[in-house]
Amino acid sequence: MERYIEKANVLIEALPYIKRFYEKIVVVKYGGSAMTDERIKEKVIEDIVLMKLVGMKPVIVHGGGNAITSMLERLGKKTEFIDGMRVTDKETAEIAEMVLSGNINKHIVQTLQNHGINAVGINGKDANTLQAQKRLVNGRDTGFVGDIVKVETSLVSSLIAHDFIPVIAPVGTDAQGNTYNINADFAASAIAGALQAEKLVFLTDVEGIMKDIDDPGSIIRKIGSLSAQRLIDEGIIAGGMIPKTLCCIDGIEKGVKSVHILDGRTEHSMLLEIFTNKGIGTMITSQEENPYEQ
Repeated sequence: MERYIEKANVLIEALPYIKRFYEKIVVVKYGGSAMTDERIKEKVIEDIVLMKLVGMKPVIVHGGGNAITSMLERLGKKTEFIDGMRVTDKETAEIAEMVLSGNINKHIVQTLQNHGINAVGINGKDANTLQAQKRLVNGRDTGFVGDIVKVETSLVSSLIAHDFIPVIAPVGTDAQGNTYNINADFAASAIAGALQAEKLVFLTDVEGIMKDIDDPGSIIRKIGSLSAQRLIDEGIIAGGMIPKTLCCIDGIEKGVKSVHILDGRTEHSMLLEIFTNKGIGTMITSQEENPYEQ
């Protein structure tokens, strides 16, 4: 009997959050191990399905860097990076679009539909959703790598209104029709801001922002965006966490209510973060009353 009471208590704890986020848009940036480990992939999709079934409006933006690298290797094409950005010539851009918009995108759509949830896969070229321009990395040309200059939300909003989950591959185009590969984190941040999403969730391979990278107990559960920028300036947030955190700050500045960095390797990490009192990752908000909490 105690086991059943415990389950009931879990549902009761979730109830106010279900009410609060009913009909709210939540953008999920799907990447890292959550895309490559079959067991984790299923748990992530289950989380998104549950979010949809309790009345939330999920939007998925996915990456696929490892799959692109694998395909390039199979085709005998060398991969070069500048400051973490893939150098992308015209052929590489075409291959990236094929991988992102084809196998990866449609696999996510099919998995959602296997759970009885309607989903539609698009890339940023559809309906000019992601309008881009060439991105320079420290003044260096990386080819067909793009920065988003505008998000046209009409198609995504229409899909949401008609009860579909949009699944978006981060490929964009410019006014001349050139195709650009876009960093999925930046794409997710721009899309969440344009949609004025309630939440933006980054699924990563880290537990969250930590004051000491070698001490898991130093994870910061809640932090204001200004304080997060200060931790970057002070060198506490470093390495690969810098661009991730900058995307979080960018989302807040664009009007997203809260941004979450979660360890996608933890089963049901999104449910634990969104529907429980304490959460398990790091939440970034615009609020600075308590600069950060552990």
